Amino acid sequence: MTSTKEVTMPAGATPPASPRVSSPSPRKRLRIGERTVPYLLILPALVSILVLLGWPTLQLLGISLRKLDLRELVSGQMVWVGFDNYTTTLTDPQFWEITVRTLVFTTAIVVATLLVSLFLALLMRHLGPVIRIILQVTLVLAWATPVIATTTVFQWMFDQQYGILNKTLDRLGFHGFIGYSWFSSGTSTLTVIGLLILWQAVPFVTFTLYAGLLGAPKEHYEAAGIDGANPWQAFWAVSWPAIRPIMTMVTFLSVLWDFKVFAQVWAIRQGGPDGESTTLPIYLYLKGVAGSHFGTSAAVATLMLLVLILLTARYVQLLVRTKEGDLS
Repeated sequence: MTSTKEVTMPAGATPPASPRVSSPSPRKRLRIGERTVPYLLILPALVSILVLLGWPTLQLLGISLRKLDLRELVSGQMVWVGFDNYTTTLTDPQFWEITVRTLVFTTAIVVATLLVSLFLALLMRHLGPVIRIILQVTLVLAWATPVIATTTVFQWMFDQQYGILNKTLDRLGFHGFIGYSWFSSGTSTLTVIGLLILWQAVPFVTFTLYAGLLGAPKEHYEAAGIDGANPWQAFWAVSWPAIRPIMTMVTFLSVLWDFKVFAQVWAIRQGGPDGESTTLPIYLYLKGVAGSHFGTSAAVATLMLLVLILLTARYVQLLVRTKEGDLS
């Protein structure tokens, strides 16, 4: 038989408390929820971006590792060549010439766009209401005009025989511009294309910078005037801190847009004369669609994507640094 022992408790003694599993406090659960909700809110957008952009990017990388000319495309053959397309592209002197031209062209347009837009934004801040509205309507009309329509107008303006620009310069006394061809060299052709892109890019950047200038308190300008600051000093002390984050944003966007611009360059002279105005997007089109070398063109597109990724990383770094500076 088994014997059981009963434990007797002394009189007046309280029994030991049974062990209890501690549950998270409501405050701790609230903190976890606050950290999780933002990620749950952006999850649908993140999934959409991965589906819409991630899958085509993987397809692009796969094509860049294959030999995919017109023959392989029609027959459905899958010929893997590894990094041969990249080697062919990076050892091509024409690729590096076009790359340097594209970088110089992009830098010139971005700098010109920022300077002209900043000037117009500062001008609108000091103009009267009527003149300011007229200028704003003009900028909106220039911005709203379709690309091909604006390109056609610029081709007519710079036409060698019937262009209004040559006739105007002739009447102003510059008779050497009679019959002058603005599309006879790559430099002059890119200049015309740059003016065309500048015409279409300035309105957006101007309105964006003007909105930033409106955010600067008037009391700061009055305080700078009381301290004896001239307009240039007032700009650096009051206006520039207000538009510096916006300037970073529009610079980044302008670089992205101007680096991959295609329609204006192709519509003006298709990269001519003799390829002297060819940029990387035109080179990509000529290699891929026109030349049916889709593997090589995919390698060029991947290299362009890497450049844009580096620019994006630099922009994010500057954005984070700016926010840290504002918080401090």
